[in-house]
Amino acid sequence: MASEAAVQKPAVDERRKGEAPIKKEFVRPPRERHHETAGDKPTPSAEGEPQTVTNPDESATATAGVKRPADQVAESGADAPKSKRRRGMNKKRGPSYSQKPAAQRLCPLLSRCELCLYAEECRFSHDVAAFMAEKPADLDGECPVFKEVGKCHFGLSCRFAKSHLSAAHENKVDMEVLSKYRPTTENTLSKELQSTLRHRRYDFTRADENVRRLDDRRDAKPVQAAAALDSTESLTCNASEPCPPEIVESSAAPETAEASAPPVKTVGCLTDEDLIKPRPAEKKTVDFSDKLYLAPLTTVGNLPFRRICKRFGADITCGEMALATQLLQGQTSEWALVKRHECEDIFGVQIAGAFPDTMTRCAQLLQETCQLDFIDINVGCPIDLIFKKGAGCALMSRTRRFQSIVTSVASVMDIPLSVKMRTGVYDRNWNAHELLPKLYDWGASLVTLHGRSREQRYTRQADWDYIGRCATMADGRYFYGNGDILSYEDFEASREMTGLSGVMLARGALIKPWVFTEIKERRHWDISSSERFDILKDFTRFGLSHWGSDSKGVESTRRFILEWLSFLHRYIPVGILEVLPQHINDRPAPYFGRDDMETLMASDNCIDWVKISEMLLGPVSDGFSFIPKHRANSYPIPVSAS
Repeated sequence: MASEAAVQKPAVDERRKGEAPIKKEFVRPPRERHHETAGDKPTPSAEGEPQTVTNPDESATATAGVKRPADQVAESGADAPKSKRRRGMNKKRGPSYSQKPAAQRLCPLLSRCELCLYAEECRFSHDVAAFMAEKPADLDGECPVFKEVGKCHFGLSCRFAKSHLSAAHENKVDMEVLSKYRPTTENTLSKELQSTLRHRRYDFTRADENVRRLDDRRDAKPVQAAAALDSTESLTCNASEPCPPEIVESSAAPETAEASAPPVKTVGCLTDEDLIKPRPAEKKTVDFSDKLYLAPLTTVGNLPFRRICKRFGADITCGEMALATQLLQGQTSEWALVKRHECEDIFGVQIAGAFPDTMTRCAQLLQETCQLDFIDINVGCPIDLIFKKGAGCALMSRTRRFQSIVTSVASVMDIPLSVKMRTGVYDRNWNAHELLPKLYDWGASLVTLHGRSREQRYTRQADWDYIGRCATMADGRYFYGNGDILSYEDFEASREMTGLSGVMLARGALIKPWVFTEIKERRHWDISSSERFDILKDFTRFGLSHWGSDSKGVESTRRFILEWLSFLHRYIPVGILEVLPQHINDRPAPYFGRDDMETLMASDNCIDWVKISEMLLGPVSDGFSFIPKHRANSYPIPVSAS
């Protein structure tokens, strides 16, 4: 399947900083961009040659139009002020797919060819003929849900309905496949659990008692310290003479008494849980040594993508960051982030929050209702929405609250607790090395350090020298490094750090998910464009199985494909690079691929990404629009259906 790279790395790396060296025979003239001039936009054709589209609405070859806001057009002239560098998130993105009102959508029961129990009181439409007349044309191929399950529960709404519907619009059932089918996804939110959470009937006594015990212990420390000071005021000695042994012993007595005294006075009968606490050795353990850890990636680290990475050799996977408060409220969208596929043998969930009580309750809830191997606390999220609420990276500057969260969460867990953090909040005030030894004492089993500060975000290179210094403080305990790993050479350089248990991969896995294979086989994989397109086909199949094969599921799958392509297009084929390996922050000059598909996949234009999605999922629907989440990855212009 894979072919070895035939390109030899030169003895001297003479690349320019920030520029990926491309072989001269592949370099092509740069294209103009919309935010640079107000002129026509060259768009690559199917053959890879530049093609000028003066008006997308009037072009017969354009598959997607471009809406340019009036203020962008006005400021694009020669006298326009220089715009700020676009980076970060597109915060004002709208939904890529607008769903019709309930009155215009077919009743889900009728869609499954079942009888609606609500009759005239149903808020959905019961006009099957009108629905079939307005429904978009079915996509080619077999329904992935029907193929996997033996029955498609989307029925008439399925975009592959012709593969499992009879002429009389009856849903077919493959009994042989259905009898052998078993669910492959765990950690789903049941209606009973959702109702219990929304009505606040879930029993969080264990979590609340642990938080209360921690608060009582913390409040008692100032009182005990004051009492110890009063008891030693009379026991003073001359500074020129050594203190008697009894004074030294009496000054140390309060600390010893505090350690031996019970944390809180109990009322009522004592239970084994009050007297006997599980030792760390009695908790479930996970071997984190020498593993490749796929980072929890917001938006793009979804279940279909994790399945792709598992196939290429990822050892540890983690769900997308989930907010503790929304999990406790039973929100369906947030619980979708904790789902686990059966191929994920070591799987964890990452939660974010700013308060010990909500984080402890969330940890108890997840451990009791989900199949997890570990829970991760997010202390590295840099976005303003999370940071201003006191969660994410903000906890690094609030040591007391940080300690309360880690200690209380670890106290209710029977599985390992991990923490992922950055070097610090501000660029010149790093404090990860101060927090690292404390985290293990507070109850963390694994700590992962991203070699950048919150202020730095993703600019400049990750500081692996600092990660190496922190690794020596781990004292043999599980410690992972993260940042800028894109090749097996980057991996081997990071593993030279003393005390590093493993490496976490984030953007490197998004740009080339086969990096796990490269690391384990210690080689550069000159993957072809057809192999890369097959990966997108697998992601499409996994996505339709996960999000659904109806119109909403198709557009959800399309959206996540486009978000992934905003990273995937940054991969530079091995055979085109002049010098190996590719560095994650290097940008190439515009280049032609070795075939038309490779040229199309190298485009940083949103319109070309939509073209690729149309090869997989058919034409975009009416009202479709797409703006990439990360501004630095694409043009700042939305793409909409023409």
